[in-house]
Amino acid sequence: FDSLPPAHYKETMNTILVWMQQSETKLSVPQVAIAEYETMEQRLRELKALQSSLQEQQKGLNYLSSTVEGLSRKAPAEVAQSYRAEVEVVLGRWKKLSALLAEHCQKLEERVTKLQRFQNDIKTLKKWMAEVDVFLKEEWPALGDSEALEKQLEQC
Repeated sequence: FDSLPPAHYKETMNTILVWMQQSETKLSVPQVAIAEYETMEQRLRELKALQSSLQEQQKGLNYLSSTVEGLSRKAPAEVAQSYRAEVEVVLGRWKKLSALLAEHCQKLEERVTKLQRFQNDIKTLKKWMAEVDVFLKEEWPALGDSEALEKQLEQC
């Protein structure tokens, strides 16, 4: 009986497996090029929430590891090995998921920054174009007015 894990172990294992499956599904959504800042910000918030959730689930993962270590001391070798193997599979998936999540967040943060810079550049360019448009529509000075012509030349 000592070689069996507590009921909480199975519950925690199931919770983590379900959480990992849901997270892997969320991360498997194809990355598409999005040109809308708000949409990208929303996706980034979702990924950050997933990272927070990952941190919360870490306690359960630590519990599983420590429980398996305790069982390893009490249980027969083959039973202990099967539990260790089970936890190692979970830890492997966990590492891959953590790395993928960090990578997605980093890439999206970079893209959000680039898009924001691009949008700012577009605003600046539009403002400049509007000023040039006003300048081009101004009345041209008379040919004899050299002072006005010189001023307009400087503006050009």
